[in-house]
Amino acid sequence: MITAIRNGRVIDPATERDETCDIYFDERQILSSQDAEQLSVTREIDATGLVVCPGLIDINAKIGELGSGGASTMHSELRAALSGGITAVCVQPDTVPVIDTPAMAYMIRDSAQQHESVRVIPLGALTTGLKGEALTNMASLKAAGCAGVSNARNAIHNTLLMRRAMQYASTFDLTVFIHSQDPWLTGKGCVHEGEMSTRLGLSAIPEAAETVAVARDLALVATTGVQAHFSQLSCARSVDMVAESRQRGLKVTADVAIHNLHLTEFDIQGFNTLCHVLPPLRRESDMNGLREGVRDGTIAVICSDHQPCGKDDKLAPFIQTAPGISGLETLLPLTLRLVDEGVLSLPQALACLTCNPAKALGLELGTLSCGAPADICIFDPDETWEFDPEKMLSRGKNNPFGGMQMRGKVIHTIVNGSVETDSI
Repeated sequence: MITAIRNGRVIDPATERDETCDIYFDERQILSSQDAEQLSVTREIDATGLVVCPGLIDINAKIGELGSGGASTMHSELRAALSGGITAVCVQPDTVPVIDTPAMAYMIRDSAQQHESVRVIPLGALTTGLKGEALTNMASLKAAGCAGVSNARNAIHNTLLMRRAMQYASTFDLTVFIHSQDPWLTGKGCVHEGEMSTRLGLSAIPEAAETVAVARDLALVATTGVQAHFSQLSCARSVDMVAESRQRGLKVTADVAIHNLHLTEFDIQGFNTLCHVLPPLRRESDMNGLREGVRDGTIAVICSDHQPCGKDDKLAPFIQTAPGISGLETLLPLTLRLVDEGVLSLPQALACLTCNPAKALGLELGTLSCGAPADICIFDPDETWEFDPEKMLSRGKNNPFGGMQMRGKVIHTIVNGSVETDSI
């Protein structure tokens, strides 16, 4: 079956392509127009007035757990991803059980494929059980399909062990994904140490909890030569340190959660638990520094940091609530909002959601080049709509952007040549 997408604005940041044209694909890959002309087109999609881009890749999202009740949870979260134009999601190793063996890597991929067609890319654990005590067999995790290794949000206290982990990963050309957070400076804090933490009397997490850890990890990257990716940066100073390390030639990339580009510590006023996230929302100057990092390419990737929570998880006193935002379905419109605000051009914004995360993960995805997998997102860039969290497909309705006027509506999500959504 050959499908033609007609008259859409094709934006492929990987090849710097931005033109109105037709795209052809079969059940597996993108076809050249010459190849398609030799075959008969069996299906057409009219994309007049729409943007056609590679399927979005979310480099950090929780998609549900294995075991009891896990099937329906995974199904709902992957459906939510498809509705947001996301064709691939990367999951941290802090699943239940932890992805610290090849069997668990295979299990999570197989379980996901049973429910939806979204590509699920696991990261393997750096240490057994994420306990920070013994290294995993990273070679076998890579062979099982892990795109990199990480200790998720579990800090590795032993600096020597972290150095050896980086050396081991470097040996097998594995990227280490790092959540830099000093556990002692973080303590039991729940918000940024600043005006709002003082005003509300909430335990605070200072900026140094991140910047001290980033500095340590960058020093270890420099001594080991490992490819490192810093996940969910929240401070402007962290962006500066990453930029400086890149100028020195270190193999370092970084991402930011989309909510950190739109919200600040002042959004927790009134003890708004929907804005309880880790790392915490920081100062306006930090938000602007993160935006500048995205603009100049220091931060190459924008992710949802999708953390779905039950309603009861957000109804307790602020410090007792579960941190996180359910963000799969708002990743694209909130990124397009950065375009409206002049932070990014549309091709730049889409690069942060397509080819850049693919590159960070070492995947041959995120492009519409001939021969690439037929993962495609088609959206209406002009349609505006009021966001209602209760209408999300995700089981987690914990999203603080309810009532906001959003721009950009996904019309079709295509995975491996199969049209998975049609104006969900």
